[in-house]
This record gives sequence, structure tokens and C-alpha cells, in this order.
Amino acid sequence: MLNQPAIPNSHIERGYIGYLRIIIIMSLLIRGFLAFFLELGNDEVYYWTYALYPDLSHFDHPPMIGIFIQLTTLNLLLDHEFFLRLSSVLLGGVNTWLIFLIGRRIKNSLAGLYAAILYNTSIYCFVIVGIFIMPDTPQVFFWLISLLLLVTILPDREIQAKSRRLMLVAGVVIGLAMLSKYTSAFLWLAAGLFILFYNRNWLKTFELYAAAMISLVIFSPVIWWNFQYNFISFTFHGERVSLFESGLRPDFFITELFGQILYNNPVNFIIIIIALIALFKKRFSLNPDYRKILFLSSIPLIGLFLFFALFRQTLPHWSGPGYLGLMLIAGVFFADMQKERLNLLPKLIKISIGLLLVGLTIGAFEIKLGIIGQPPADDPKRLGRHDVTLDMSEWKDFREKFSQLRDEDISHGRMADVAPVIITRWFPGAHLDYYVARHTGQNLIAIGDLKNLHKYAWINRERPGLFPGSDAYYITNSRDFKDPNPLLAEYFREIEEPVIVPMYKRNRHVQNFFIYRLRNCFNQPADLLEE
Repeated sequence: MLNQPAIPNSHIERGYIGYLRIIIIMSLLIRGFLAFFLELGNDEVYYWTYALYPDLSHFDHPPMIGIFIQLTTLNLLLDHEFFLRLSSVLLGGVNTWLIFLIGRRIKNSLAGLYAAILYNTSIYCFVIVGIFIMPDTPQVFFWLISLLLLVTILPDREIQAKSRRLMLVAGVVIGLAMLSKYTSAFLWLAAGLFILFYNRNWLKTFELYAAAMISLVIFSPVIWWNFQYNFISFTFHGERVSLFESGLRPDFFITELFGQILYNNPVNFIIIIIALIALFKKRFSLNPDYRKILFLSSIPLIGLFLFFALFRQTLPHWSGPGYLGLMLIAGVFFADMQKERLNLLPKLIKISIGLLLVGLTIGAFEIKLGIIGQPPADDPKRLGRHDVTLDMSEWKDFREKFSQLRDEDISHGRMADVAPVIITRWFPGAHLDYYVARHTGQNLIAIGDLKNLHKYAWINRERPGLFPGSDAYYITNSRDFKDPNPLLAEYFREIEEPVIVPMYKRNRHVQNFFIYRLRNCFNQPADLLEE
């Protein structure tokens, strides 16, 4: 039997690029459809306020997410869920290309292709970063560019002129990543540890220190803003991860660990573990410098939040960027195992793709139609309490019902058309702001403490306040019911019994909204930022 002719490398390379294009296009179409189809979640609608009221920084996060929303909505001219999320949708494709380039740099194009597939089968990368509009969206974009630069320049022991220039570029990009999310400082930690232990020649260069200074200058508006408010953001995040107050909490640790596994796709997590074991057993090759950079950009971030979770509640997506380096290692593992078998995906990756698609389909239908649903509650104030899909549905329907009730109130003289909406927490306050108040033309005023209001303490300064004798509406729901007493009794002489508005999915009662009429304001809330 004659041997099959070898496939030219150029043909193989074009095949990789062809597969990559298919991945990017299919990913864009799926994520774009879901971005258009789904209502905004709690966090997303809150970050809309970052674009509505831009600032040098904000209570929870630096300003980059608001800037991205301003860009894709033309400064909120195109104020629809799709355009708010458009940067996530578009950058999902760009990020796929970037992680391919990193994989090609550290090994070959096949490694880059597998890393791109793993990126798009990660729930964190495909959904949280690629559909939803979150601070992670700009962070992961700048993180990947930074990682590409770091694997290019850090191993250079001759410190060539090109590497010196790219170090300055890295300073800019890491600075922009830090303007996206504070954990991006781990990129400098990774670079610094590599330089300190593996390539100290960089310590003799001007460009290293200039790059660090560039990052600091770019980040300086956040420092200045925090200086004006007693470093309130850092205090807030410090409290979120403060240790030892509650003792050892293995339940928090287990929740964080399984959250990380779920967010990164359980199959992908298994793939990463298999790849790491194979790497330590030297069953495939990876340049030692690249391996060290990928580990240093991954393990400290992941390990830190697992450590915090031993004592405090954490959120799994905080460690999300740390898994990007591990995806690249897994991509190299598959490339070494597969060699030139371009037409065959490993079974585990096929399962990973299938799991993601099934999960997306079930999730989308459940959000819109409530197919699975939640058991009924005896207490109407707790109906839907455990149904997280209600955070992203029923808001437009409620707006119509509230608008009808408000119109009737105005026509019968029960309420003035200038009566504002009162909220006592940023969620679901931001939902009421985006989906209700801005459509009805009502002012929305936040009353409460800084811990519950977050950016709304600053927004209050930009909006008209309450005046003596005015009436208002207070709205809450059974998903997260908050009684207006006793807090709002300090500001209004009467709080009427609520109008209960039931909400349905496919004729199934899923939650209730409670609309209270607040009468005769006699006390104006203090400015929380002056206390």
C-alpha cells in the first residue's frame, strides 16, 4: 500500500484558520442572539448607571465598563439591551482570536485552535464575558493582550529593542486592564515574579520601570477619586474579603470551588486537571518560560480566592481570568496529543461543546418561558425567591402593568404625575430605573445606607430630591421582598397597603410585585456622602 502524501504545512495552517473563523462566526451569532433576546441581569443593569452617570471611578469598580457601554450605545443613544452588551459580543470574537495567537506563540496553531475552543466552551468566557456586560468584559480583553505581550517579551534575556518597546505597550494595556477591574494588578504580579526569579536582566532596563509608571498614571484617576471619598472602593472590597471574622467556613470554600468548576464548564475543568497532571509527568512539552508565565498569571489569582473562601463568601467569577493561562496549557496538551489530526476533536471537547449548548438552550428557555419553574410558595412575599431566572425576565411586562396603574392613579387624582419611585437598594433598584422609571418619565430616588445603595448615593446628587408634602411610589417584589417599614416611615407620614401585581410565565404564577403609595413626605434624606 502506498503511503498517503503529506499535507503541506501551509494547507494545514489554512485549515486551522478556517476552523477558527467558523468558531468565531458561530460564537458571534449565538451570543449576539442571546444578547438581544434576554433582559438585563442585576449586575448588568446596574452597570448601565456607570454610562448614565460617568465618573473617574465608581463605588464598586473602576470606570472602564461604563466607557465600553458608552461606546457601543453611542453614549446611550442606542439604549437597548443588545447595544449595552455589544462590546461583550464583539470582544468575544476578538478574544477568541487573541487566545489563538497566544497558543500559536507558545506552541503552534493547533494549540491555539484548541485553546480557542476551550475559551468558547467556558461558561465564564462565553456567557459572563461574552454575552453579559460586566467589568470582566474589558478586563479579559486587556488581560489576553497583556498575556500575549508578556509571553513575547519576558523570556527575552537579550532585552532587544523590540522587547523594550513592547514592555511600554504592556504598561499601557495592563493599566487599561486595571481600569477595568482591580484584580488585573495580578498581571504585574505575574510579570514581577517572573522577572525576579527567572530573568533579572529586565531589572536593569529603564522600560520596565517606565511601563509600571505608565500603568500607575493610567490608573491614577481611580486613586484620585478614591482619595476624595476616603478610599471607599478599597474599603468596600476589603470588607468583602476580610478574614477570620467568621472563623473557618468549609461551606464557603466548597461553594467557591464548585462555582469555579461550573463557571469554567465541568468538562473543561477536568481537561485542565488532566493537562496539568500530564505536564508535571512530562508527557508533553511546553517551553519552560511560557509555562512559568502561564502559571504565574493563573495560580496566584485562583489560589487567593480559594483561600479567601475558607473564611468569607466569594464569587466564582472573581478568579475567572486566572483560568485563561490554564486553558492555554490544555490547548498545548491537546495539540501534542493530536499532532496533525485536524479533522478529529477529542471526545472530551465534544462533550464540553455539547454541555455548553444544552445548558444555553435550557437556560434561555427557562428565563423566557419558565419551563422547569420553581415550587409554589405559601407566602406571597416569597414567591419565586429561589428562581434566579426572574432577575432577567418579567421586567418589561411589569412596566406595562405599572404604567397602567400609574395612569389610573393620575387620572383619578390619587397620585401626581411627578410622584417619584423610591428604592432602598441598588438591586432591584437599577432594574426599576432602567425598565420602569425612565420609560414613565419618573424620577427615581434612593433612600438607605451606602452599603445598600452603592452608586445611587452619587446618583441622588444628580437628580431632584424629595420635597415636603410630596407623595411617591415604593416598589418591591417577592423575589427579594423588602418591607418599606420602618425605613421609609422616617420620611413619609403614611404608607398605604400595597397593590399586589402578579406576574406569570406561560400562565404559571411566578412572582408578585408590591406597589406602595407613600404619602406626605415630612423629612428629607441626608446626603450619605457628606456624613
